Amino acid sequence: MTAVLAGTKTEHIAELRKPADPKSVAPKDARAMTRLFLDRLASLEEGTHEYQDVRNTLIEMNMSLVRYAAGRFRSRGADEMEDIVQVGMIGLIKAIDRFEISREVEFTTFAVPYIMGEIKRFFRDTSWAVHVPRRLQEARVELARATEELRSRLGRTPTVKELAELMSLTEDEVIEARLASNAYNSSSLDAAVTGDGEDGEAALADFIGVEDHAMELVEDFHSLAPLVADLDERERRILHLRFVEELTQSQIGEQLGCSQMHVSRLLSRTLAKLRKGMLATN
Repeated sequence: MTAVLAGTKTEHIAELRKPADPKSVAPKDARAMTRLFLDRLASLEEGTHEYQDVRNTLIEMNMSLVRYAAGRFRSRGADEMEDIVQVGMIGLIKAIDRFEISREVEFTTFAVPYIMGEIKRFFRDTSWAVHVPRRLQEARVELARATEELRSRLGRTPTVKELAELMSLTEDEVIEARLASNAYNSSSLDAAVTGDGEDGEAALADFIGVEDHAMELVEDFHSLAPLVADLDERERRILHLRFVEELTQSQIGEQLGCSQMHVSRLLSRTLAKLRKGMLATN
């Protein structure tokens, strides 16, 4: 410690000597040295070489704070831990840049919330299988806590109304938070699940969804709309009376003042025109 600091008089520093390897400085020594380097940083002009050198030293000396915060998530895989540390470093840098030496607080107390905040933001933005608004992500956590509290208190699963009263939300907001929870995890449609196949396994896709033949109607209606719009007013009216109001040809004839036979010919001609147009578009 004395080898690193030179010209010290009470709490004022005449000269700071950069440690040979800032990363290897013990946490206890790093805490004492950090305040001195922060004091020095505050007196330098931002953007200068010396400013950047002191700032980099502060970052390296306090990497142990990032490792400490990241250690709370050691159950994650090694690859993800690297990402967590990198994200935590962003929080450390923000803390160094925003710390004011006049604050009557230890730098570690100030920095750790910044580091944890960046890590939590990383999980919030990357852990969800489907992106949902932040308010719903936060509501999911509150919903889980409220559900557990009421389940312990009531001895049963709480109702939506009971959850809404405890969380000070509307019932619709509770339902929305429940739906958002489904977006946290996802599974591949090719994922193997227990099934009735010969090998005892089947793909998840075999159990959810079926081919919707009505979907073809959507395409047909989309293609048909401009063709109907090109018909004259009487042709469109006949189609409406026959297929929307479901009148018989005789009833249509009565409304139009013509015979049922004439309505039949008009209807057949109109349908043939539409059929021809549909075939042309396909």
